[in-house]
Amino acid sequence: MQPAAPSAETPPPPPITHARVLKIAVPIMLSMVSVPILGAVDTGVVGQIPAPEPIAAVGVGAVILSAIYWIFGFLRMGTTGLTSQAAGRGDSAEVAALLTRALMIAFAGGAAIVALQIPIFWAAFEASPASAEVEALARDYMAVRVWSAPAAIAVFGINGWLIAQERSRSVLALLLWMNGVNIALDFLFVLGFGWGVQGVAVATFIAEWSGLAMGLFLCRAAFRVPDWKNWPLVFDRIRLKRMAVVNTDILIRSLLLQAIMVTFLLWGGHFGDETLAANQVLLQFSHITGYAMDGFAFAAEALVGQAFGRGDVASLRRGALLTSFWGLIASVLFALAFWLLGPTLIDLMAKDEGVREAARTYLPWMALMPLFMLAAVMLDGLFIGATRSGDMRNMMAVSAAIYFVAVFVLSPSLGNHGLWAALAISYIARGITLGLRYPALERAAA
Repeated sequence: MQPAAPSAETPPPPPITHARVLKIAVPIMLSMVSVPILGAVDTGVVGQIPAPEPIAAVGVGAVILSAIYWIFGFLRMGTTGLTSQAAGRGDSAEVAALLTRALMIAFAGGAAIVALQIPIFWAAFEASPASAEVEALARDYMAVRVWSAPAAIAVFGINGWLIAQERSRSVLALLLWMNGVNIALDFLFVLGFGWGVQGVAVATFIAEWSGLAMGLFLCRAAFRVPDWKNWPLVFDRIRLKRMAVVNTDILIRSLLLQAIMVTFLLWGGHFGDETLAANQVLLQFSHITGYAMDGFAFAAEALVGQAFGRGDVASLRRGALLTSFWGLIASVLFALAFWLLGPTLIDLMAKDEGVREAARTYLPWMALMPLFMLAAVMLDGLFIGATRSGDMRNMMAVSAAIYFVAVFVLSPSLGNHGLWAALAISYIARGITLGLRYPALERAAA
């Protein structure tokens, strides 16, 4: 479907400047950093138990559920791209209808996960080499958290809708609320009530449902006008087909990405519980980096999407260059921070000396990871904004194949170092392959 022509009443867009990029990116960066900080707090709270099994159990349980939920990450990304393009061409009715479609998909997907939890968990643990004690604790954790799946997925769609309209302060408020509630309840339930791993799960369950309530409140203006329930528009066949194609491509891309991350964590179990727990600790640093850099990638999604919707190639290119410039600065700063502060952070997050020693051994990989991730993260933002989902799907498939070959080639001889090298290679491959497709993105906008 060709984009609708901009309305004659649509005001000219503001210029893309460094200030505008930072106005979008900084609140999102602060909000997204709070997500892995929550994971670090989860790990640190159970890490006060002087044994590796609780840390590994929370890590395994969280990564499995996060992988399942983030299969629906297409909802955040697809909603951002489609909404930003609708906003760019002045189609306010479609902007409202996209919010309704996103919430309907989220509730249906979350209900399906709850209904299928038994076979999903069985398949996940069949693939996991973790010890029996770690698996039992992880099952306890997942059995509680899975019931907040509809809320967690709906928040993806709400965030995408807000980001597309440059409402980054609302995104910040939403994620700070969710993660603040979660962290406070972590301390209360685990350290106060002594509920252990289940306490972490209950805290997250409550936080995710309260986050949905907060998100709907932030979107309240959309529900005051009739467009959100304009059912002929919401269920328009051509628009639904376009949304389905974009979301299916991004779903496949997300499945491949999660296959990389899940197998990375679970494969570490071949090297023992201490190494598995150490990888979980270090992955919190990787998540912090990725989420922080997402602030600039999300700015690229909004700016590139709006420019793409208008067919404005010059603004698209300027948005790509300015957001990538700030992404580079962020990646260098995070690399330096992890290199200097990594040992201290490891000691704060784990009490078991074996876990600490293993994490320090593999810390250099983590310190370099922000630089390996840069091109992949920023190009993802550009392609999401332009809804070039087919390219994202295909290049992720190539990168995943390279990753799995690297694991099987490097891991037997280099052990866990080989596993970290394979992860770095996957990021580099993704950046190169997407970069080769960028000229086609500009041609599509023109």
